[in-house]
Amino acid sequence: MPLRILLVEDEAELAGAIQAVLRAEQHIVDHLAEGLGAWSLIRGELATYNLAIVDWMLPGLSGPELCRRLRGAGLTLPVLMLTALADTSHRVQGLDAGADDYLIKPFAMEELLARIRALQRRQPNYRELLLRAGPYLLDPAESCLTVQEAVGSTRITLSAKELQLLAYFMEHPREIIPGARLRSQLWSLEDDPISNVVAAQVRLLRRKLASHGLPSPIETVASKGYRFEPEP
Repeated sequence: MPLRILLVEDEAELAGAIQAVLRAEQHIVDHLAEGLGAWSLIRGELATYNLAIVDWMLPGLSGPELCRRLRGAGLTLPVLMLTALADTSHRVQGLDAGADDYLIKPFAMEELLARIRALQRRQPNYRELLLRAGPYLLDPAESCLTVQEAVGSTRITLSAKELQLLAYFMEHPREIIPGARLRSQLWSLEDDPISNVVAAQVRLLRRKLASHGLPSPIETVASKGYRFEPEP
């Protein structure tokens, strides 16, 4: 499933490369270049992250100190530590500070993605890749939605943002979800905060379903948000 990831890395070139790889995997990535800002962001709960990728040497607050603050606050956010310090004592120090895994620079992006998948599988709320709600079956690996109908099924290819949006709705069926919550979870903090991206994306998703002759399971609840109703 797509994750919301906080990347805390002060090397601009490396940070850009990591963001590109993660976004190609359909993850949502927020990037900060220093530790204190990351601590304030996580503590402020502006967004709920599934994973943090944290460099060891950061201005303001080091990676290990950020981990210690997270664990001291009782936060269980998985942390993957990045560092050029390869000796055993530093690995032990990082893990003891609260990091869940450790990746030594330079590293292959394939290994980074594998470590992220491994951390995801360790989570107690890990789900199989397929999401099902009523007649709707979502396959994130294939970026497609299959809708079972009385006389057969319809398969629809989704864009990355359509996939993220529909997955979030299917994880919260029948729940009224405010637009602000959808935006905070599914869009980067770098996006324009006053833009109407949520309503626009919901319209696009409804339009795609309609183009296949299907009604939309996403209801607009006046002044409150949206609700995914899997059963007609």
